[in-house]
Amino acid sequence: MPLEEYKRKRKFEQTPEPPPKLESKKGHRFVVQKHDATRLHYDFRLEMEGVLKSWAVPKGPSLDPADKRLAMQVEDHPVSYFDFEGTIPEDNYGAGTVMVWDVGTWQPLSPEPVDGKYLPGTEAEAAAMLAKGDLKFRLDGKKLKGDFAMIKMHGRRPGSKGNEWLLIKKHDDHEIEGYDVDAFDGSVLTKRSLDQIATDAGSSEWTSSRPASRGRLKAAWLADAVAKLDKKRLDERNPAKKSVVKKKLKK
Repeated sequence: MPLEEYKRKRKFEQTPEPPPKLESKKGHRFVVQKHDATRLHYDFRLEMEGVLKSWAVPKGPSLDPADKRLAMQVEDHPVSYFDFEGTIPEDNYGAGTVMVWDVGTWQPLSPEPVDGKYLPGTEAEAAAMLAKGDLKFRLDGKKLKGDFAMIKMHGRRPGSKGNEWLLIKKHDDHEIEGYDVDAFDGSVLTKRSLDQIATDAGSSEWTSSRPASRGRLKAAWLADAVAKLDKKRLDERNPAKKSVVKKKLKK
């Protein structure tokens, strides 16, 4: 069942993430979300078949064709996750801060090039390429542009779950040698950094351009939990403040 794994991993009475819902309308958007969870990584998502097909990219996407970025395929996400930016509270799956790092549209490319160039493809070709493990597509985002390939790694290493792919930039006019993902930081929706999102209690709710279908999650106990999380993260980022508090306690 679509989105069953997404639903199984989350407690929606506690997390501000949107509930599972399969979209009937077809779309071709993509989003990259920078996620400061147990390990900092980037979540790369393509709108396809009524969901967001998703991969966790530890080092982030690159516009340098020389970079072959490891991308771990994860559970499909609902399309409403497209503009989720905020804080997932502690003791929840994926707890941490989420930033919308890039958004835009994507276009499937035909699997076989013509005169050395890949032409626009169809939905059927995209589905077949994904199933085969060699998906070619073109991005038109605010930060990422040009042709890419998502290629599944078929060599099974010890401990492998079989979900390893490689995200690779194709050679074109949009490639940047020595691309540094950190040089293009900041939310494309709110211009905030991860630290600013983490310390903003208002962003702990689902930040969306559309109304949330499940209503507000402003329960008092959740607001308290979020406030504690914000304070803890603020203290962790301000060690000087903690040392001052300790000195006062010793007096």
